[in-house]
Amino acid sequence: MAETMSAWVVERPGPMESRPLRHARLPVPEPGPGEVLVRVEACAVCRTDLHLAEGDLPPRRPGTVPGHEVVGRVAGHGPGAGRLAAGARVGVAWLRHTCGACRYCLRGLENLCPGSRYTGWDADGGYAEYTTAPEGYVYPLPEGVPAERLAPLLCAGIIGYRALTRADLPPGGRLGVYGFGASAHLTAQVAIAQGATVHVLTRSARARELALELGAASAGGAYDAPPEPLDSAILFAPVGDLVPVALRALDRGGTLAIAGIHLTDVPPLNYEEHLFYERAVRSVTANTREDGRAFLELAARRPLSVTTVPYPLDRAGEALADLAADQVNGAAVLRV
Repeated sequence: MAETMSAWVVERPGPMESRPLRHARLPVPEPGPGEVLVRVEACAVCRTDLHLAEGDLPPRRPGTVPGHEVVGRVAGHGPGAGRLAAGARVGVAWLRHTCGACRYCLRGLENLCPGSRYTGWDADGGYAEYTTAPEGYVYPLPEGVPAERLAPLLCAGIIGYRALTRADLPPGGRLGVYGFGASAHLTAQVAIAQGATVHVLTRSARARELALELGAASAGGAYDAPPEPLDSAILFAPVGDLVPVALRALDRGGTLAIAGIHLTDVPPLNYEEHLFYERAVRSVTANTREDGRAFLELAARRPLSVTTVPYPLDRAGEALADLAADQVNGAAVLRV
């Protein structure tokens, strides 16, 4: 095994024009107790990585390697690990630790654990040739499916799935999807497969074309009104100005779920216009491991069309810059 590896680190958070992502040669990490070493095959590029690089998400440690949608193979074990065999194909996702003993963990809400820790934020992630992860927080993945196709499922897919459950979409309901990037294009397919009518609202013309190709009933601009009232909506775009827009589009009793970890400021809401008639707003905070297992099982039963734009690892900075400029249709994926 190589003693050093190629990796990218967030050196000084700032606008992408300042090139906050820097290429580095780092030591191959040693797996700690209960951890596995993973040789990375692919890592999808998430908007959370962009928030970390630009400083919207305050760094928790200096020089962090971002990336939390990792597909790879077990290349080593730390003390106490061994459930996963060497060479096993696994996925490393955002959630990497919870305490297991707090009131939230005991209620099945480990995503709310105050002691939770995250890949690519609290620990180095997948913009590298190797990463480590606690064995109990990685997901076994199938053989025979390209790593590039699996990687976006590990955050874009899982978080979108939780957002869909938080949106309380009734059977056969009308769902509005605001923003249509990596997570939204997967979530829309899940909702359509479950019998929903999906209306996509996004500023990108290419994304609107993709939405219609994937089965959306309509695709309009981000600030447009959908062609009918919505039972539920999910806001994927990190734009607070869209909160009142989405609330206004809801029918009586409708629910808006906000799927991002970061959102710009929400403008003042008018109670009668935006919230009356029992409209509800819900945030989405990370995910539980059960969310991950349920979504990956669903994706195995009903394979999703995963639209990706591949980049080699040595162009990670370019991939993140393209995401910031809304130049990625679907999900950007680093191939290692």
